[in-house]
Amino acid sequence: MKDYEDDGMWMWVAFVPSCRLIIDFVIGPRKQYVADKLVELVNKCLSEKIPVFITDGLAFYKGALLNVYGVVEEFPRTGKRGRPKKPKLVPSNDLIYAQVIKTRKGGIIEKVEKKVIFGEDIEQSEISTTLLERQNLTFRQDNNRVSRKTIGFSKVKEWLEHQMRLYCTHFNFCRGHGGLRYKDERGVECKNTPAREAGITESKWTLRELLKFRCFKTSIV
Repeated sequence: MKDYEDDGMWMWVAFVPSCRLIIDFVIGPRKQYVADKLVELVNKCLSEKIPVFITDGLAFYKGALLNVYGVVEEFPRTGKRGRPKKPKLVPSNDLIYAQVIKTRKGGIIEKVEKKVIFGEDIEQSEISTTLLERQNLTFRQDNNRVSRKTIGFSKVKEWLEHQMRLYCTHFNFCRGHGGLRYKDERGVECKNTPAREAGITESKWTLRELLKFRCFKTSIV
């Protein structure tokens, strides 16, 4: 995907495919500072271990990951004439990042390329954005504010952020997911919530429990 800016409002989402957990989101234009903000929010939610990052081909993600997880590499003086080589920001050894780049023509996908940007310890089968794309469809199905070709869109960004914050929190803690199944103590198969699957909670919350909960910071990794 080309590195281009777009002044329209986009929803940038950080998502854990294994447990379907929505880590955080940012609503803003396609610009570098918005990508930086999303990666910074993700970093605040995680422990010291850096996860594997998979995105689409938008180039802003690469710069954002370098800004948060990069290290400054300095070059020794050579003793030769001329200006010394400037320090460069390079990815840390623990950073693994890959992209799924889709080439479209006339709205039809012609080619899908999986490209490793940082690191090497990743299988091609792990490079996928399928579950996140399905989650984007769920957003549009459940929420008229982000549906395509609708007059129900939010007129004010602030209220869209409030509504999506409530939706994503309810999705994580209260809503059973069809792709996350387990058997309870009676042997009955149940749908698990993303938060319970990630080990953040021990049970599926009700909406009442969610609204009465006193927030505090935690880590999922």
